[in-house]
Amino acid sequence: MTELHGVLPVWKPAGWTSHDVVAKVRRLIREKRIGHTGTLDPQVVGVLPLCVGRATRLVEYLQEMPKEYEATLRLGVSTDTEDMSGEVTEHADASHVTEAMVKEALLSFIGPIEQVPPMYSAVKVNGKRLYELAREGKTVERKPRQVTIHHIELIGMTLGGAEPEVRFRVQCSKGTYIRTLCVDVGRKLGVPAAMAELIRTRSANFREEDSFTFAQIEEAMAAGTLAELLIPMDRAVSHFPELRVAPAFAPHAVQGKGIPERGLSVPPLTNCIYRLYDEEGTFFGLYHKPDTEQVLRPIKVFVP
Repeated sequence: MTELHGVLPVWKPAGWTSHDVVAKVRRLIREKRIGHTGTLDPQVVGVLPLCVGRATRLVEYLQEMPKEYEATLRLGVSTDTEDMSGEVTEHADASHVTEAMVKEALLSFIGPIEQVPPMYSAVKVNGKRLYELAREGKTVERKPRQVTIHHIELIGMTLGGAEPEVRFRVQCSKGTYIRTLCVDVGRKLGVPAAMAELIRTRSANFREEDSFTFAQIEEAMAAGTLAELLIPMDRAVSHFPELRVAPAFAPHAVQGKGIPERGLSVPPLTNCIYRLYDEEGTFFGLYHKPDTEQVLRPIKVFVP
């Protein structure tokens, strides 16, 4: 069987954990080296990129990239889990909320914000997961964490009924809890709120239209075309700029040696990560120029 190396963007269904997806794909394609780039709660559907083979060395870079979601927020109700899967803890009238109020509230969250991780989360406190403590009926103090909301916009709403809801799109940094954002938006509006639905529409460079269902992956595996679904490693990190190495210095790149500036297509910037290629377009890996040297050094080399 041909070795598989690349990123497989999976469309995760509701009811599966991120670990379930990894385990199922591992068994299907018979490849142990698979890692995902950001956990999704079981009830959440959406884009879950899997790094396969040598591409597992890119997980740390893809995890750091922004995520995009479409969320549905229910007004007038709060739960112990901050979403509608939990026990309802409060009901309140939200009939006074207007579209203008919602838009103003959403826009107020753009930029760096602080969030307190929900009790039903995987954050560890004193060596124990918060959700484990929550299931024991315990509530502990959690330190706020800074995250960034890059963009947020209202995309739909139904107000005035028994279950008023707001739909919004948000682009945010790693570690943002959309459940908590929903609760905080409600607080800004002066009413309890909880997340009713969440879809991850983008993770790193991968969107919904780039992703494959498990059924599609099974079909490709049966047809022997799975490699065609994999995004090449260099395309997966296309947000890093590109450099070309001169033929005389290509062996340096393969051997992990420093490459002087004269051997590169353009002088590299200090501490900037680059995708390095030879003049024929062969991808060598990720390289950078340390601030104390005048050469390009390897970070991750992918040439066999």
